[in-house]
Amino acid sequence: MRYDARAIRVIDSSRGEELDRIRNVVIFIALTAVGSKVYIPHEPVPFTLQTLFVVLAGAFLGRRDGTIGMLLYLLLGAAGLPVFAGLEAGVSILFGVTAGYLFGFVLSAAAVGTLIELSDSFLWTVFSMTAGFLIIFLCGTVWLNAFFIHDWRVSIAQGFLIFSFWDLVKLAAAVAVYRAFKDGPSIHTNHKSGAFSR
Repeated sequence: MRYDARAIRVIDSSRGEELDRIRNVVIFIALTAVGSKVYIPHEPVPFTLQTLFVVLAGAFLGRRDGTIGMLLYLLLGAAGLPVFAGLEAGVSILFGVTAGYLFGFVLSAAAVGTLIELSDSFLWTVFSMTAGFLIIFLCGTVWLNAFFIHDWRVSIAQGFLIFSFWDLVKLAAAVAVYRAFKDGPSIHTNHKSGAFSR
C-alpha cells in the first residue's frame, strides 16, 4: 500500500495547527483566570485584571477562538472551578452582580477579534480595544441597573465610571502588549503579518 507523502504532510500540518489553536485558547483562559486573582474588593463590582486578558484574547486569537475561549472560561467557572474574581465559582455567579461583565467578556472578545482583522494600524488597534472594554462595561452596567440597582445614575457611576482610570491603564497595556508581540516569532498567528490562528 502506497502513501502520498504530500497528503501526510498536510495532515500533520493541520494537526499541528489545531494543537496550536487549542494551546492558545487554553493560555488565554488561564490568563483570564489569573487576572481574576488580581483582586481589589469593591462594591458592587471588584477591580480585577480580567478585562486586560479578554481584549488580548480577542486580538491574538481572533473572533472565533477568542469567543470560544471566553465561553469556555464561563463554563469552567459555572462547573465549579474557582476562575472568577475572589476565588468564586458556580452557576450562581452567572446570575449575580458581575454576570453582565462576564457575559460581556464573550461579546468583547468577538468584537475585538472582528475589528482587529480589518486593520493593522496603531490607531485602529486602540479603537478596537477601546470598543472591547466599552462592550464589557456596557453589558455590566445594563445588568446592574436591570437586576440590582434600578437607578441609571448610580449604575453608571458604580458600574462604569469608577473603573475609568484603571481601565485606561489596562487599555494602554493591552495595546502595548499586542503591538509588541503580534509579529513575534514565538507567537503563531494567522493575522496579515502573523497573529494567533483565526
